[in-house]
Amino acid sequence: MPRGPAPGAPALSEPLSRERHRILHTVQDRLEEVAKTAVAVMRTEIPSYALQDERFFDDVLDQVLTHFRMQLAALAGNRDIAPEDLVFSRAAAMRRARAGFALEDWISAFRVGRQVLWDALLDCAGTSAEAQQAALSLVTPLMRYVDYASTHAAQAYVEYQQHVVADADRERRDLLDQLLAGAAPTRGPLLAAGQAYGLGPHSPMMAVVAVCVGDTRTGDLTSAEHGYATSASISVAGPWAGRTLVVVRHGEVVAVPVVRTGMDVEDICAHFEAVQQRLAREGTMLSMGISTLARGAGELPRAYEEARAALDLVPPEGGVAALPRLSPFDYLALRADDLARQLVDPRVRALLEDDRRRGDTLAATIRAFAEADLNLRLAADRLRVHHNTAHYRLRRIEERTGRNPRRIADLLELLVALAIRDGAGESGDCR
Repeated sequence: MPRGPAPGAPALSEPLSRERHRILHTVQDRLEEVAKTAVAVMRTEIPSYALQDERFFDDVLDQVLTHFRMQLAALAGNRDIAPEDLVFSRAAAMRRARAGFALEDWISAFRVGRQVLWDALLDCAGTSAEAQQAALSLVTPLMRYVDYASTHAAQAYVEYQQHVVADADRERRDLLDQLLAGAAPTRGPLLAAGQAYGLGPHSPMMAVVAVCVGDTRTGDLTSAEHGYATSASISVAGPWAGRTLVVVRHGEVVAVPVVRTGMDVEDICAHFEAVQQRLAREGTMLSMGISTLARGAGELPRAYEEARAALDLVPPEGGVAALPRLSPFDYLALRADDLARQLVDPRVRALLEDDRRRGDTLAATIRAFAEADLNLRLAADRLRVHHNTAHYRLRRIEERTGRNPRRIADLLELLVALAIRDGAGESGDCR
């Protein structure tokens, strides 16, 4: 950091110079009293300071006194301020940052100190015109010192926070790597980190993998902004208390939510679906895959592979594929390849495509009939149609496809064809 500007002012007349030195010496004699006043004001005006103990305020008082002495010496001697003069302030900034104080609180402390010192200078100046003019000559150098010192301290704050963020990212990545190897940490910093996220050897957990597939704002899919925006959104507490381990790695965002007491896997699915929808409204389109439950760290590698495989079930425009919401039948249909689609009888395919264009009434009838265990009256009631209408629809399906929905084998074939049609990405619903 370059040296600060000389805190002095242009050459003064002899009488003004004498008045200026008188003011500075008078304040110097009262300096401890002035510093204690500054600390008292900080204690009142800065909420985070008000919560601290006397040991903290002893440190603050020492800092204020050191700054005031340096300012008075600089004002009296018109010398430059060098970075090495502010090493004490840099160390204090690190201590405040490490203790969790916000940067604005630290800058507020500088503001309070400047105001109290200025009030003391005016009070010691007196009311004569010559004394007031001498005091005014101190305004510019005083402001320059405070600006330079606060900027130097802010730089120390930023450097520390960058260090903390980098360390936190590294710790999260190391923790995730160990979990994906099938083992929960048993000692050291990673054990503490795992406990902070509720992750233990036998904790019920799930894996979620998200990738960006579109950006309606910039069109740039490579920006790291997507990963960190997603990470921040996922980290926000959902319908449960506690933090979630979230890591940006290899072009994807990986989250390991713990299924806590009073929750179930649907709570996890609903939370992540809400995150995906909120980011989509903001312009970031994500594909998300959600695994089934892993009963402990030993099963997490399997869950991670499930979440990655689930991404293949999401339409190109993005969405959520939550495996806990799928039956084995749904999953197999969604994973169907081109060959499976070719094996569907052309007559069945033609009926289902035509039915889609007409509102899917026949598809709804097939599903309702199956869900009613082949009870046509129950299916008609659930469809809210007359029994004869439901009977007519089944007969029409048989006439056009050669498949009788009352026969288990034929009904199963119709359901498979319907699931393959919807799972081809045309329906856009992978939930």
